Amino acid sequence: MGTTYDTITLKNAVDVGDVRRGYIKESEVRQTTLRVVADTGADTLIINEAVRAALGLQILGPAEAWLADGQNHGCQLTEPVEVHWKERSMTCQPWLLATAREVLLGAIPLEDMDITVDCKRQCLVGVHGDQQVRYIR
Repeated sequence: MGTTYDTITLKNAVDVGDVRRGYIKESEVRQTTLRVVADTGADTLIINEAVRAALGLQILGPAEAWLADGQNHGCQLTEPVEVHWKERSMTCQPWLLATAREVLLGAIPLEDMDITVDCKRQCLVGVHGDQQVRYIR
């Protein structure tokens, strides 16, 4: 099994809300499209400083994260983002690991968008085909 990469688009969720309220235009939403690692061992979306800056996300406070290297690393929680993959989307609060070399798409956003990792083909696929299924828990 190798590393699975795919492309997602991240949008500043505060900006998206401001569009709905009529405060800004759709073209003013800060967003970025980037290649990420699908990491089922990570809980959520892990971004680096370059992505935080591109999206204009404010830092909300500290958090602690235990990474795969077994070390406790200081992280920051940021304002929420919309995560888009193909025709699917979800909103989450990313964790900022300022020095991260790659952005990690973790288990919670994968599950929320009804996506799984196809290890054989090393790509992301919809669990239920092209239809996103949402679960109420």
